[in-house]
Amino acid sequence: MRNLADTVQAAAGDYSQVLLILLLIVGMYFVMIRPQQKRRREVAEMQSSIGVGDEILTIGGLYGTVTEIEDEYVTLEVAPGVTNRYIRAAVSKMVNSAAKDESN
Repeated sequence: MRNLADTVQAAAGDYSQVLLILLLIVGMYFVMIRPQQKRRREVAEMQSSIGVGDEILTIGGLYGTVTEIEDEYVTLEVAPGVTNRYIRAAVSKMVNSAAKDESN
């Protein structure tokens, strides 16, 4: 009888270790991976909603106003008469939205 009890107790200990590892993996998902995916979705949504007249900041730290939009590219006016062409993924954040300014 004692051998059976020892075997059951050892098996329960093995399952608790597996359960602990699974809980750590699930915890890491909710603490690290899920917020990162949410942030990535928000950035993609912001980059797709860029419109002409929006003031944006690029990942390189350059401020500019959107003057033209193509499928993959945006053209920014960085100084009066000076334009640069950037890929949409280079847009870090929208400083001022022309659509929001018009609604006020």
